[in-house]
Amino acid sequence: MKKLLAVLLSLAMIFALAACGNDTPASTKASEEATTKAPETTQAPASTEAPATTDAPAANLSTIKLGFIFLHDPASSTYDNNFYQAALEVQKELGLKDDQFIFKWNVPEGPECQDTAEEMADAGCNIVFADSFGHETYMIEAAKNYPNVQFCHATGTQSRTVGVANFHNAFASIYEGRYLAGIAAGMKLAELVKNGATPKIGYVGAFPYAEVVSGFTSFFLGVKSIVPEVTMDVVYTNSWFDIALEKEAALKLINDGCVLISQHADSEGAPKACEEKGIPNVAYNVSTINLGPTTAIISSKINWAPYYKLIIEAVAKGETFATDWCGNFSTGSVELTELNAAAAAPGTQEAIDKAMAELKAGTLHVFDTKNWTVKGETLKEYLADVQDMGDFQPETNVIIDGVFVESGDDFRSAPYFDIRIDGITEK
Repeated sequence: MKKLLAVLLSLAMIFALAACGNDTPASTKASEEATTKAPETTQAPASTEAPATTDAPAANLSTIKLGFIFLHDPASSTYDNNFYQAALEVQKELGLKDDQFIFKWNVPEGPECQDTAEEMADAGCNIVFADSFGHETYMIEAAKNYPNVQFCHATGTQSRTVGVANFHNAFASIYEGRYLAGIAAGMKLAELVKNGATPKIGYVGAFPYAEVVSGFTSFFLGVKSIVPEVTMDVVYTNSWFDIALEKEAALKLINDGCVLISQHADSEGAPKACEEKGIPNVAYNVSTINLGPTTAIISSKINWAPYYKLIIEAVAKGETFATDWCGNFSTGSVELTELNAAAAAPGTQEAIDKAMAELKAGTLHVFDTKNWTVKGETLKEYLADVQDMGDFQPETNVIIDGVFVESGDDFRSAPYFDIRIDGITEK
């Protein structure tokens, strides 16, 4: 009898399971719903980034050694000092030791760069970074000779086309920072014009390269958004760093009637000239309030620390990283320095904050073609030399939906805006 009951019970269980098919049992389904359904909470939503898993390799930071190649001495050059300070910031954040860094100053844009880069590789550096445009060719050659070392270069253009896997370019959308700095300048210019000044400003540029043209144009458009009738003169020094020439250029602009000066050159020459003459100034790379306590308004800068951290952690984990990388406000790579209340016009911070929010929301575009013209005409198409093959031949239309799409992930990190727009005169 017991055996008969056991058989009948087994048959009943088989029929029950067959009736259920492949459905998940109710108790299990309820449990899965409880884990996948987002809980009701007043906290901020979780990040959309994929969560870290135990499969991700751990960063072994003790294996890292970095070499930094600087064009000038960071003690005198604001440009080089900006890179150097970012290195010190990352060293502190990641807890790296002094012997994990090699710094080389005053390395020319010539064969000396390749020699220095290869010496760093021989000394055990697994990342070598160079900071000047003219270093690029020599960094590429070093990368070819040391395929197991990562060679990273700021402001360059060839990483996407040269075909060297361990060579990388990086930049940031600094044109957005310059636009915001231009808004600060525009607020000051509006105040000066109200008191009888002519709406004419000046700009000290290093070279007539796309990087400089993109910078002074975005700055000008920021000013123009506040003072539509503004004009701007540009004087080139044909040097990235020359205190005397930059001061001379600033003084020439001031003597020609410019009532506010900005710059894309790497020394303190222009800010000092402005303070001597009582002319408002907007600088680059670092705050110049100490140089111009009554005239320095604000500066825009690239913060290189986020990029350094990215490449250090990638190499420490044995991971790859972008061949061509462009930072922005969201990565912490584009910044404005402290606003100097002693020089800025009332309402400046509010105007900057408003434009910043619009940039982040995508409702404001620095190079929106409806806001500028070329010989009186609005451009609908523009071919730029984005894919750098060394031939300087424009091949890519970069005006999309009425916006010139400047450096970023779409085409290239380094700037390629080289259009001369109405309202700006190069001397």
